[in-house]
Amino acid sequence: MFGWKKAGYSTAAAAVTPREEGGRREDGAALNVVKRLSRSISTVGKDAAEVRGALEDTQRVVQAQSQAMQALARQLSQIGEAQRSIATATAQSAAAVQRARGALGVVGGEVVGMSATLAQVSDAAAEITKISLQTRLVAFNAAVEAKHAGDAGRGFAVVAEAVKALAGQVESSSKAIVTAIATLQDRIDRFSTELTENAAKPSQIHAAFSEVEQDVQRISASAADSGQQMSLLNERAHELEREVSEATHGLKVAFDGSDRFLRMSEELIEQIAESGVEVDDMPFIRTAQSAAAEIGALLEDALRNGQISEADLFDEQYRPIDGTNPQQHTTRFCALGDKLFPAVQEKALGFSDKIVFCIAADRNGYIATHNRKYCQPQRPGDTVWNTANSRYRRIFNDRTGLASARNTRPFLLQTYRRDMGGGRFVVLKEATAPIVVNGRHWGGLRLAFNF
Repeated sequence: MFGWKKAGYSTAAAAVTPREEGGRREDGAALNVVKRLSRSISTVGKDAAEVRGALEDTQRVVQAQSQAMQALARQLSQIGEAQRSIATATAQSAAAVQRARGALGVVGGEVVGMSATLAQVSDAAAEITKISLQTRLVAFNAAVEAKHAGDAGRGFAVVAEAVKALAGQVESSSKAIVTAIATLQDRIDRFSTELTENAAKPSQIHAAFSEVEQDVQRISASAADSGQQMSLLNERAHELEREVSEATHGLKVAFDGSDRFLRMSEELIEQIAESGVEVDDMPFIRTAQSAAAEIGALLEDALRNGQISEADLFDEQYRPIDGTNPQQHTTRFCALGDKLFPAVQEKALGFSDKIVFCIAADRNGYIATHNRKYCQPQRPGDTVWNTANSRYRRIFNDRTGLASARNTRPFLLQTYRRDMGGGRFVVLKEATAPIVVNGRHWGGLRLAFNF
Protein backbone atom coordinates (compact mmCIF):
# COMPACT_ATOMS: atom_id res chain seq x y z
CA MET A 1 0.00 0.00 0.00
CA PHE A 2 2.78 2.44 0.83
CA GLY A 3 5.20 1.12 -1.81
CA TRP A 4 6.08 4.64 -2.90
CA LYS A 5 8.17 5.00 0.22
CA LYS A 6 10.32 2.07 -0.68
CA ALA A 7 10.79 3.37 -4.16
CA GLY A 8 12.60 6.34 -2.66
CA TYR A 9 10.52 9.24 -4.08
CA SER A 10 12.09 12.57 -3.15
CA THR A 11 9.38 15.00 -4.40
CA ALA A 12 7.53 17.12 -1.88
CA ALA A 13 4.29 15.44 -2.73
CA ALA A 14 5.79 12.03 -2.19
CA ALA A 15 7.31 13.12 1.12
CA VAL A 16 4.00 14.30 2.57
CA THR A 17 2.55 12.05 5.21
CA PRO A 18 -1.18 11.89 5.87
CA ARG A 19 -0.60 13.88 9.06
CA GLU A 20 1.23 16.59 7.10
CA GLU A 21 -1.54 16.71 4.58
CA GLY A 22 -3.98 17.26 7.42
CA GLY A 23 -1.77 20.00 8.81
CA ARG A 24 -1.71 21.74 5.46
CA ARG A 25 -5.45 21.58 5.26
CA GLU A 26 -5.60 23.06 8.76
CA ASP A 27 -3.15 25.82 7.80
CA GLY A 28 -5.20 26.60 4.71
CA ALA A 29 -8.35 26.73 6.78
CA ALA A 30 -6.64 29.00 9.28
CA LEU A 31 -5.54 31.33 6.48
CA ASN A 32 -9.08 31.45 5.15
CA VAL A 33 -10.33 32.26 8.64
CA VAL A 34 -7.75 35.05 8.95
CA LYS A 35 -8.74 36.45 5.57
CA ARG A 36 -12.43 36.38 6.47
CA LEU A 37 -11.56 37.99 9.80
CA SER A 38 -9.62 40.67 7.95
CA ARG A 39 -12.62 41.41 5.74
CA SER A 40 -14.92 41.53 8.76
CA ILE A 41 -12.55 43.88 10.58
CA SER A 42 -12.39 46.03 7.44
CA THR A 43 -16.19 46.25 7.42
CA VAL A 44 -16.18 47.14 11.11
CA GLY A 45 -13.61 49.83 10.37
CA LYS A 46 -15.86 51.25 7.68
CA ASP A 47 -18.79 51.35 10.09
CA ALA A 48 -16.58 52.95 12.74
CA ALA A 49 -15.47 55.60 10.24
CA GLU A 50 -19.09 56.38 9.38
CA VAL A 51 -19.99 56.59 13.08
CA ARG A 52 -17.00 58.85 13.68
CA GLY A 53 -18.07 61.06 10.78
CA ALA A 54 -21.63 61.24 12.09
CA LEU A 55 -20.27 62.23 15.49
CA GLU A 56 -18.16 64.92 13.84
CA ASP A 57 -21.27 66.28 12.13
CA THR A 58 -23.17 66.22 15.41
CA GLN A 59 -20.28 67.95 17.17
CA ARG A 60 -20.36 70.74 14.61
CA VAL A 61 -24.11 71.15 15.09
CA VAL A 62 -23.78 71.15 18.89
CA GLN A 63 -20.91 73.63 18.73
CA ALA A 64 -23.03 75.90 16.53
CA GLN A 65 -25.89 75.56 19.01
CA SER A 66 -23.55 76.35 21.87
CA GLN A 67 -22.33 79.49 20.12
CA ALA A 68 -25.93 80.46 19.35
CA MET A 69 -26.90 79.95 23.01
CA GLN A 70 -23.97 82.08 24.16
CA ALA A 71 -24.99 84.82 21.73
CA LEU A 72 -28.60 84.54 22.96
CA ALA A 73 -27.43 84.79 26.57
CA ARG A 74 -25.51 87.96 25.73
CA GLN A 75 -28.53 89.44 23.96
CA LEU A 76 -30.81 88.54 26.87
CA SER A 77 -28.38 90.21 29.23
CA GLN A 78 -28.42 93.36 27.09
CA ILE A 79 -32.22 93.29 26.96
CA GLY A 80 -32.29 92.88 30.74
CA GLU A 81 -30.09 95.95 31.11
CA ALA A 82 -32.46 97.86 28.80
CA GLN A 83 -35.45 96.73 30.89
CA ARG A 84 -33.78 97.93 34.06
CA SER A 85 -33.05 101.26 32.39
CA ILE A 86 -36.72 101.53 31.37
CA ALA A 87 -37.82 100.76 34.92
CA THR A 88 -35.49 103.45 36.26
CA ALA A 89 -36.69 105.97 33.66
CA THR A 90 -40.38 105.28 34.40
CA ALA A 91 -39.77 105.65 38.13
CA GLN A 92 -38.06 108.97 37.46
CA SER A 93 -40.94 110.02 35.19
CA ALA A 94 -43.51 109.16 37.86
CA ALA A 95 -41.54 111.17 40.42
CA ALA A 96 -41.32 114.09 37.98
CA VAL A 97 -45.09 114.01 37.45
CA GLN A 98 -45.64 114.08 41.22
CA ARG A 99 -43.24 117.00 41.55
CA ALA A 100 -45.10 118.81 38.74
CA ARG A 101 -48.39 118.17 40.53
CA GLY A 102 -46.87 119.58 43.70
CA ALA A 103 -45.56 122.62 41.86
CA LEU A 104 -48.99 123.05 40.25
CA GLY A 105 -50.59 123.02 43.70
CA VAL A 106 -48.18 125.72 44.86
CA VAL A 107 -48.99 127.79 41.80
CA GLY A 108 -52.69 127.24 42.46
CA GLY A 109 -52.25 128.55 46.00
CA GLU A 110 -50.41 131.61 44.69
CA VAL A 111 -53.18 132.22 42.17
CA VAL A 112 -55.79 132.01 44.91
CA GLY A 113 -53.81 134.53 46.95
CA MET A 114 -53.49 136.79 43.92
CA SER A 115 -57.22 136.54 43.35
CA ALA A 116 -57.86 137.62 46.96
CA THR A 117 -55.49 140.56 46.60
CA LEU A 118 -57.21 141.65 43.40
CA ALA A 119 -60.55 141.46 45.17
CA GLN A 120 -59.17 143.83 47.80
CA VAL A 121 -57.90 146.16 45.10
CA SER A 122 -61.29 146.01 43.40
CA ASP A 123 -63.03 146.82 46.68
CA ALA A 124 -60.69 149.75 47.26
CA ALA A 125 -61.35 151.04 43.74
CA ALA A 126 -65.10 150.78 44.31
CA GLU A 127 -64.73 152.72 47.56
CA ILE A 128 -62.75 155.38 45.71
CA THR A 129 -65.55 155.59 43.16
CA LYS A 130 -68.06 156.19 45.98
CA ILE A 131 -65.86 158.84 47.55
CA SER A 132 -65.35 160.60 44.23
CA LEU A 133 -69.12 160.58 43.66
CA GLN A 134 -69.71 162.10 47.06
CA THR A 135 -66.97 164.65 46.41
CA ARG A 136 -68.64 165.66 43.16
CA LEU A 137 -71.96 166.13 45.02
CA VAL A 138 -70.29 168.25 47.68
CA ALA A 139 -68.50 170.30 45.03
CA PHE A 140 -71.76 170.78 43.17
CA ASN A 141 -73.50 172.02 46.32
CA ALA A 142 -70.57 174.32 47.09
CA ALA A 143 -70.74 175.79 43.60
CA VAL A 144 -74.45 176.47 44.03
CA GLU A 145 -73.87 178.19 47.35
CA ALA A 146 -71.04 180.26 45.85
CA LYS A 147 -73.35 181.56 43.14
CA HIS A 148 -75.84 182.62 45.77
CA ALA A 149 -73.06 184.56 47.55
CA GLY A 150 -72.43 186.64 44.46
CA ASP A 151 -69.08 188.29 44.02
CA ALA A 152 -67.97 187.19 47.46
CA GLY A 153 -68.34 183.53 46.54
CA ARG A 154 -66.83 183.75 43.07
CA GLY A 155 -63.37 182.46 44.14
CA PHE A 156 -64.93 179.71 46.12
CA ALA A 157 -67.00 178.72 43.06
CA VAL A 158 -63.82 178.31 40.99
CA VAL A 159 -62.35 175.99 43.61
CA ALA A 160 -65.58 174.02 43.78
CA GLU A 161 -65.57 173.53 40.02
CA ALA A 162 -61.93 172.33 40.13
CA VAL A 163 -62.73 169.86 42.91
CA LYS A 164 -65.75 168.68 40.97
CA ALA A 165 -63.65 168.10 37.82
CA LEU A 166 -60.96 166.26 39.79
CA ALA A 167 -63.55 164.06 41.48
CA GLY A 168 -64.95 163.20 38.04
CA GLN A 169 -61.52 162.13 36.83
CA VAL A 170 -60.99 159.99 39.97
CA GLU A 171 -64.37 158.39 39.51
CA SER A 172 -63.60 157.60 35.87
CA SER A 173 -60.18 156.10 36.74
CA SER A 174 -61.53 154.05 39.62
CA LYS A 175 -64.29 152.67 37.38
CA ALA A 176 -61.67 151.72 34.76
CA ILE A 177 -59.63 149.99 37.49
CA VAL A 178 -62.68 148.08 38.67
CA THR A 179 -63.46 146.99 35.10
CA ALA A 180 -59.86 145.87 34.43
CA ILE A 181 -59.69 144.04 37.74
CA ALA A 182 -62.98 142.32 37.00
CA THR A 183 -61.63 141.09 33.64
CA LEU A 184 -58.37 139.98 35.25
CA GLN A 185 -60.28 138.38 38.08
CA ASP A 186 -62.34 136.41 35.58
CA ARG A 187 -59.19 135.13 33.84
CA ILE A 188 -57.55 134.28 37.15
CA ASP A 189 -60.66 132.41 38.25
CA ARG A 190 -60.61 130.35 35.07
CA PHE A 191 -56.88 129.70 35.53
CA SER A 192 -57.48 128.80 39.18
CA THR A 193 -60.16 126.36 38.06
CA GLU A 194 -57.66 124.73 35.70
CA LEU A 195 -55.10 124.48 38.48
CA THR A 196 -57.51 123.20 41.08
CA GLU A 197 -57.82 119.41 41.13
CA ASN A 198 -61.41 118.21 40.86
CA ALA A 199 -61.88 114.44 40.59
CA ALA A 200 -65.52 114.81 39.45
CA LYS A 201 -64.70 117.23 36.66
CA PRO A 202 -60.95 117.38 36.06
CA SER A 203 -59.51 120.31 34.17
CA GLN A 204 -57.56 119.83 30.96
CA ILE A 205 -54.20 120.23 32.66
CA HIS A 206 -55.08 117.75 35.42
CA ALA A 207 -56.56 115.36 32.83
CA ALA A 208 -53.26 115.57 30.94
CA PHE A 209 -51.33 114.87 34.14
CA SER A 210 -53.59 111.89 34.85
CA GLU A 211 -53.01 110.50 31.36
CA VAL A 212 -49.26 110.91 31.74
CA GLU A 213 -49.38 109.15 35.11
CA GLN A 214 -51.43 106.30 33.66
CA ASP A 215 -49.05 105.93 30.72
CA VAL A 216 -46.05 105.89 33.05
CA GLN A 217 -47.75 103.28 35.23
CA ARG A 218 -48.51 101.11 32.19
CA ILE A 219 -44.92 101.41 30.99
CA SER A 220 -43.68 100.56 34.46
CA ALA A 221 -45.99 97.53 34.69
CA SER A 222 -45.00 96.34 31.21
CA ALA A 223 -41.32 96.81 32.03
CA ALA A 224 -41.73 94.85 35.27
CA ASP A 225 -43.58 92.02 33.47
CA SER A 226 -41.04 92.02 30.66
CA GLY A 227 -38.23 91.95 33.20
CA GLN A 228 -39.74 88.87 34.85
CA GLN A 229 -40.11 87.16 31.47
CA MET A 230 -36.53 88.06 30.55
CA SER A 231 -35.34 86.66 33.87
CA LEU A 232 -37.14 83.38 33.15
CA LEU A 233 -35.75 83.30 29.62
CA ASN A 234 -32.27 84.00 30.92
CA GLU A 235 -32.52 81.15 33.40
CA ARG A 236 -33.75 78.83 30.65
CA ALA A 237 -30.95 79.97 28.36
CA HIS A 238 -28.39 79.13 31.03
CA GLU A 239 -30.01 75.74 31.53
CA LEU A 240 -29.87 75.07 27.80
CA GLU A 241 -26.26 76.22 27.73
CA ARG A 242 -25.43 73.74 30.49
CA GLU A 243 -27.30 70.99 28.63
CA VAL A 244 -25.41 71.80 25.43
CA SER A 245 -22.15 71.74 27.38
CA GLU A 246 -23.02 68.33 28.81
CA ALA A 247 -23.98 67.09 25.36
CA THR A 248 -20.67 68.37 24.01
CA HIS A 249 -18.80 66.49 26.71
CA GLY A 250 -20.80 63.33 26.00
CA LEU A 251 -20.11 63.64 22.30
CA LYS A 252 -16.41 64.05 22.97
CA VAL A 253 -16.40 60.86 25.03
CA ALA A 254 -18.26 59.02 22.27
CA PHE A 255 -15.99 60.56 19.63
CA ASP A 256 -12.84 59.51 21.49
CA GLY A 257 -14.28 56.01 21.90
CA SER A 258 -15.11 55.70 18.20
CA ASP A 259 -11.65 57.04 17.37
CA ARG A 260 -10.00 54.35 19.51
CA PHE A 261 -12.27 51.70 18.02
CA LEU A 262 -11.45 52.83 14.49
CA ARG A 263 -7.74 52.86 15.19
CA MET A 264 -7.92 49.40 16.76
CA SER A 265 -9.55 47.98 13.61
CA GLU A 266 -6.85 49.65 11.48
CA GLU A 267 -4.08 48.22 13.66
CA LEU A 268 -5.61 44.73 13.46
CA ILE A 269 -5.59 44.90 9.65
CA GLU A 270 -2.01 46.16 9.72
CA GLN A 271 -0.89 43.35 12.01
CA ILE A 272 -2.56 40.74 9.81
CA ALA A 273 -0.89 42.25 6.75
CA GLU A 274 2.50 42.37 8.49
CA SER A 275 2.16 38.68 9.38
CA GLY A 276 2.48 37.81 5.71
CA VAL A 277 -1.12 36.85 5.10
CA GLU A 278 -2.25 38.12 1.72
CA VAL A 279 -5.18 40.26 2.85
CA ASP A 280 -7.32 42.20 0.37
CA ASP A 281 -5.46 45.45 1.13
CA MET A 282 -1.96 44.13 0.40
CA PRO A 283 -1.96 45.00 -3.34
CA PHE A 284 -2.81 48.59 -2.49
CA ILE A 285 -0.17 48.67 0.24
CA ARG A 286 2.50 47.44 -2.18
CA THR A 287 1.37 49.97 -4.81
CA ALA A 288 1.67 52.79 -2.26
CA GLN A 289 5.13 51.60 -1.20
CA SER A 290 6.29 51.33 -4.79
CA ALA A 291 5.00 54.82 -5.66
CA ALA A 292 6.61 56.28 -2.50
CA ALA A 293 9.96 54.72 -3.47
CA GLU A 294 9.67 56.13 -7.00
CA ILE A 295 8.97 59.65 -5.81
CA GLY A 296 11.77 59.43 -3.24
CA ALA A 297 14.19 58.38 -6.00
CA LEU A 298 13.01 61.21 -8.30
CA LEU A 299 13.55 63.78 -5.56
CA GLU A 300 17.03 62.41 -4.82
CA ASP A 301 17.90 62.70 -8.52
CA ALA A 302 16.60 66.28 -8.53
CA LEU A 303 18.88 67.12 -5.62
CA ARG A 304 21.89 65.49 -7.31
CA ASN A 305 21.20 67.28 -10.60
CA GLY A 306 20.81 70.63 -8.90
CA GLN A 307 17.18 71.07 -9.94
CA ILE A 308 16.38 72.09 -6.37
CA SER A 309 18.19 72.69 -3.11
CA GLU A 310 17.49 70.67 0.00
CA ALA A 311 16.26 73.81 1.78
CA ASP A 312 13.73 74.47 -1.00
CA LEU A 313 12.65 70.83 -1.14
CA PHE A 314 11.91 70.85 2.59
CA ASP A 315 10.39 74.37 2.55
CA GLU A 316 7.65 74.80 5.17
CA GLN A 317 6.86 78.47 4.49
CA TYR A 318 3.35 78.06 3.08
CA ARG A 319 2.39 81.32 1.39
CA PRO A 320 -1.39 81.89 1.05
CA ILE A 321 -2.79 82.47 -2.44
CA ASP A 322 -5.09 85.49 -2.34
CA GLY A 323 -8.74 85.04 -3.23
CA THR A 324 -8.85 81.26 -2.81
CA ASN A 325 -11.56 79.39 -0.87
CA PRO A 326 -10.73 76.81 0.42
CA GLN A 327 -7.38 78.44 1.09
CA GLN A 328 -4.51 77.44 -1.21
CA HIS A 329 -0.78 77.96 -0.60
CA THR A 330 2.49 77.88 -2.51
CA THR A 331 5.96 76.64 -1.51
CA ARG A 332 9.37 76.63 -3.15
CA PHE A 333 9.00 72.98 -4.26
CA CYS A 334 5.65 73.40 -6.06
CA ALA A 335 7.18 73.70 -9.53
CA LEU A 336 9.28 70.56 -9.03
CA GLY A 337 6.24 68.68 -7.72
CA ASP A 338 4.22 69.72 -10.76
CA LYS A 339 7.01 68.36 -12.95
CA LEU A 340 7.80 65.06 -11.21
CA PHE A 341 4.77 63.83 -9.27
CA PRO A 342 2.07 63.40 -11.98
CA ALA A 343 3.90 60.57 -13.79
CA VAL A 344 3.97 58.44 -10.63
CA GLN A 345 0.60 59.49 -9.26
CA GLU A 346 -1.34 59.04 -12.51
CA LYS A 347 0.28 55.64 -13.13
CA ALA A 348 -0.85 54.43 -9.70
CA LEU A 349 -4.44 55.42 -10.52
CA GLY A 350 -4.42 52.85 -13.30
CA PHE A 351 -3.64 49.96 -10.93
CA SER A 352 -7.29 49.50 -9.95
CA ASP A 353 -10.61 51.16 -10.64
CA LYS A 354 -11.11 51.23 -6.86
CA ILE A 355 -8.34 53.81 -6.41
CA VAL A 356 -9.75 57.31 -5.83
CA PHE A 357 -6.52 59.29 -5.61
CA CYS A 358 -2.77 58.93 -5.24
CA ILE A 359 -0.87 61.96 -3.91
CA ALA A 360 2.42 62.90 -2.31
CA ALA A 361 2.07 64.99 0.87
CA ASP A 362 4.88 66.66 2.78
CA ARG A 363 5.31 66.23 6.53
CA ASN A 364 2.58 68.79 7.33
CA GLY A 365 -0.06 67.40 4.99
CA TYR A 366 0.61 69.92 2.20
CA ILE A 367 -0.36 68.71 -1.28
CA ALA A 368 1.58 70.61 -3.92
CA THR A 369 0.28 68.53 -6.83
CA HIS A 370 -2.89 66.42 -6.81
CA ASN A 371 -4.16 64.06 -9.48
CA ARG A 372 -5.02 65.90 -12.68
CA LYS A 373 -8.78 65.56 -12.27
CA TYR A 374 -8.53 67.32 -8.89
CA CYS A 375 -6.20 70.08 -10.11
CA GLN A 376 -8.90 72.29 -11.64
CA PRO A 377 -8.51 76.07 -11.18
CA GLN A 378 -10.80 77.44 -8.54
CA ARG A 379 -14.04 79.16 -9.45
CA PRO A 380 -14.44 82.46 -7.58
CA GLY A 381 -17.31 82.28 -5.08
CA ASP A 382 -18.02 78.56 -5.68
CA THR A 383 -16.62 77.00 -2.50
CA VAL A 384 -18.54 73.73 -2.91
CA TRP A 385 -17.14 73.10 -6.39
CA ASN A 386 -13.66 74.18 -5.33
CA THR A 387 -13.69 71.79 -2.37
CA ALA A 388 -14.33 68.82 -4.66
CA ASN A 389 -12.28 69.77 -7.72
CA SER A 390 -9.43 72.08 -6.62
CA ARG A 391 -7.63 69.95 -4.06
CA TYR A 392 -4.06 70.88 -4.99
CA ARG A 393 -1.91 73.53 -3.25
CA ARG A 394 -3.84 72.79 -0.05
CA ILE A 395 -2.93 71.70 3.48
CA PHE A 396 -4.84 68.65 4.77
CA ASN A 397 -3.83 68.61 8.43
CA ASP A 398 -6.80 66.67 9.76
CA ARG A 399 -6.36 63.40 11.71
CA THR A 400 -5.96 61.28 8.59
CA GLY A 401 -3.88 63.80 6.66
CA LEU A 402 -1.30 64.35 9.40
CA ALA A 403 -1.09 60.66 10.32
CA SER A 404 -0.38 59.79 6.68
CA ALA A 405 2.08 62.63 6.20
CA ARG A 406 4.09 61.88 9.36
CA ASN A 407 4.03 58.09 9.26
CA THR A 408 7.54 56.56 9.17
CA ARG A 409 6.58 52.87 9.41
CA PRO A 410 6.68 50.72 6.26
CA PHE A 411 2.99 51.35 5.76
CA LEU A 412 -0.10 52.73 7.47
CA LEU A 413 -3.75 51.82 6.88
CA GLN A 414 -6.55 54.24 7.71
CA THR A 415 -10.31 54.41 7.22
CA TYR A 416 -12.09 57.77 7.08
CA ARG A 417 -14.81 59.91 5.52
CA ARG A 418 -13.66 62.20 2.75
CA ASP A 419 -15.40 65.57 2.39
CA MET A 420 -16.42 66.00 -1.24
CA GLY A 421 -18.07 69.38 -0.63
CA GLY A 422 -21.72 70.35 -0.45
CA GLY A 423 -22.36 68.02 2.50
CA ARG A 424 -21.37 64.93 0.49
CA PHE A 425 -18.97 62.38 2.01
CA VAL A 426 -17.50 59.05 0.93
CA VAL A 427 -15.89 56.41 3.17
CA LEU A 428 -12.43 55.44 1.94
CA LYS A 429 -9.49 53.33 2.94
CA GLU A 430 -6.03 54.74 2.62
CA ALA A 431 -2.66 53.01 2.38
CA THR A 432 0.29 55.23 3.16
CA ALA A 433 4.02 54.70 2.75
CA PRO A 434 6.76 57.13 3.80
CA ILE A 435 8.68 59.15 1.21
CA VAL A 436 12.34 59.29 2.19
CA VAL A 437 14.94 61.50 0.47
CA ASN A 438 18.60 60.73 1.22
CA GLY A 439 17.62 59.20 4.54
CA ARG A 440 15.45 62.17 5.53
CA HIS A 441 11.68 61.83 5.89
CA TRP A 442 10.05 64.14 3.36
CA GLY A 443 6.40 63.10 3.70
CA GLY A 444 4.01 60.31 2.74
CA LEU A 445 2.49 58.75 -0.37
CA ARG A 446 -1.29 58.57 0.17
CA LEU A 447 -3.23 55.99 -1.85
CA ALA A 448 -6.98 56.09 -1.19
CA PHE A 449 -9.34 53.40 -2.47
CA ASN A 450 -12.97 52.35 -2.15
CA PHE A 451 -14.17 49.35 -0.20
